[in-house]
Amino acid sequence: MTESWDVVIVGGAVMGASSAYWLTRLSPGLRVLVVEMDPTYARSATALSVASVRQQFSNPVNVAVSRFGVAFIRDFQQALGHDVGIASLGLKENGYLFLTGDASGRARLERLAAMQRDEGAATEVLTPEQITARFPWLSVEDVTAGAFGPRDEGWFDNMGLLNGFRAAARAQGAEFLKDRVTGLEKQAGRVTGVTLASGRRVSAGAVINAAGTRGAEVMRMLGEHLPVEPRKRTVFLIDAPNARHPDGPLLIDHTGFYMRPEHGQWIIATVPNDDAAVDPEDFTPDADQFDEIIWPLVYARAPGFDAVKVQRYWVGHYDYNTLDQNAVVGRWPGFENLYLLNGFSGHGLQQSPAMGRGIAELILHGAYQSLDLGALGAERLMTNTPFLEEAIV
Repeated sequence: MTESWDVVIVGGAVMGASSAYWLTRLSPGLRVLVVEMDPTYARSATALSVASVRQQFSNPVNVAVSRFGVAFIRDFQQALGHDVGIASLGLKENGYLFLTGDASGRARLERLAAMQRDEGAATEVLTPEQITARFPWLSVEDVTAGAFGPRDEGWFDNMGLLNGFRAAARAQGAEFLKDRVTGLEKQAGRVTGVTLASGRRVSAGAVINAAGTRGAEVMRMLGEHLPVEPRKRTVFLIDAPNARHPDGPLLIDHTGFYMRPEHGQWIIATVPNDDAAVDPEDFTPDADQFDEIIWPLVYARAPGFDAVKVQRYWVGHYDYNTLDQNAVVGRWPGFENLYLLNGFSGHGLQQSPAMGRGIAELILHGAYQSLDLGALGAERLMTNTPFLEEAIV
């Protein structure tokens, strides 16, 4: 016997949970099923994220999306509309600091900061002297400028956001099912059935692909190509006893690493030179990255990192959009009831409040009602026309 739902969501991490929350909030009584193969989320991008939020993007749409996201995160309990036992997500607004080392980089930071301020952000472009005055522990000999967000940027409780969305969605009637989607059936431009590993088959008025690094795998079930692939990031937690700067920013260094303080220690990572697609089950850390690549760079930037010790490390995955490092959001061309939330390329967590709301509006009303996310639609994939996001960390 085939079960029928108004909406079936493939993937129950932060994008799927946000979608379920907004669908049932905007349309009480809607029958929403979320299928998630691992409700512990131990290897989800949501759980393994560095859990940050920023306004400093190169694309106005992404700035607007994160403007909504940070407001939602800051006033989480009120914004959610439910008491789910998570009073606060602990947003720590230390800001992002993007460094550059040449004149063209400074001009780019100034151009982007002007756009970001037009969208409501507070980005400032600092001279090396101003960087030193604010962060005297940084060495700026090779720096021409830095873009800093003094508010609305920082980091927060990633699992609190996910668990809040899940709890609120359930309170509003959504159901979360531990299972795995193994097949999608199609007929006459519609997804007609969703087959599960348990043997169950369900149908839906609409289907949302929110499967993260497995988003392309889901599309292949329909014979469709989605240019999204898993890419591995090894993240290190280090202790630097001569560099205790709990008010430090999330630093994006032009020499090739990023770091931020974490309870008296530091989270730090780099983008590997051989940044290629990996198996979605590959969580083997590149443990040598810290000694061979990262430590020389961070010591050159901040002499207080002369003595460091790696406390632990882990691997997270980006669902990386190879076309333009930007999300693929909206209805998939050729299917009237298939919607995507894929390809966030490392900035999905902070975007999830707005993206879940947007996809719910599109399904329920046929158009975006709040933020216009149309530029992120899948049509650009069909014509190979990038909608580029330059500021990928």
